[in-house]
Amino acid sequence: MGSGQMVAVFGAYGHTGRFVVAELLDRGFVPVASGRDAGKLRALAESFPGLDVRPASADDPASLDRALAGAAAVVNGAGPFAATAAPVIEAALRAGIPYVDVAAEIEANADTLAHFAERARDAGVAVVPAMAFFGGLGDLLATAAMGDWTAADEVHVAYGLSSWRPTTGTRASGAVSHERRDGRRVRFTGGQLEYHQDALPSLKWTFPEPMGVRPVIGEFSMADVVTIPSHLAVPEVRSYMTVEAVEDLSAPDTPAPAAADERGRSDQTFLVDVVVRSGGEERRATASGRDIYAVSAPLAVEAADRILNGRTRATGVASAGAAFDAVDFLGALSAHLSFDLHR
Repeated sequence: MGSGQMVAVFGAYGHTGRFVVAELLDRGFVPVASGRDAGKLRALAESFPGLDVRPASADDPASLDRALAGAAAVVNGAGPFAATAAPVIEAALRAGIPYVDVAAEIEANADTLAHFAERARDAGVAVVPAMAFFGGLGDLLATAAMGDWTAADEVHVAYGLSSWRPTTGTRASGAVSHERRDGRRVRFTGGQLEYHQDALPSLKWTFPEPMGVRPVIGEFSMADVVTIPSHLAVPEVRSYMTVEAVEDLSAPDTPAPAAADERGRSDQTFLVDVVVRSGGEERRATASGRDIYAVSAPLAVEAADRILNGRTRATGVASAGAAFDAVDFLGALSAHLSFDLHR
């Protein structure tokens, strides 16, 4: 448990950030809420009496230093991460504390892995990007499925979402990614990220029961195309998304998630099915649960907890599967998701 350690949360008043603050409190940490909007921070403090709030902006290094002062770690929940990840990592390096984020942006995560690897390693500071539903969870599942394999031919990550009610942050991050790619799509093939303008294929994926066979959009790339090949020897990472979820995300008038229980979670459900293939063999790992945004909080906080307690497998910048014992990590989240492994 947190044992009273302070953990700064940048973007604490955002949809996912609020879940992170609550999860930190549940685990005995002392969250420090930070972000650009002082008014929203004050409003957040009304929901969490006694919460320490420290306004800060990604373009003001001194304010970030004040926000992180005395903290044992920082969790960045403020997108678009193309604008916030690097400044908050820089602040974490100056403070000498671990950094975890919930970025789903492919390019932002690739930038973190490329630009901070040497500096974080030399400083002895753990930096774990994409420690969320998109990126971290798929990486943990793929790593768990790989087991003792040192390489594989393909990794397939299929997302079975009952719906997708995008947050304001999701839409903003998506717009930034679209602009950075000049409207192109991205996939990981032949051992590298490839940008293209091909139409995405429609096909069917056989999910474990009770979901069963569902229509999906192929090559619907998420952050897994960065996290998984960052440490697993696999030349092809392919991802799929249920058609209903793609339609929700694409529609401009799809509402944001609405709380449906006392914890603030929506009624959305998910099943992530990861298949790893090598030669004629196949291994599989699955996770299911509720609310893709809410479940990002225990993923990120579990990561911070493990780093602070020395339960890591890597130094410097590392994705979830490289940084942690994947099977043990997923098992530790049994209160938030169901995990099954088929080797």
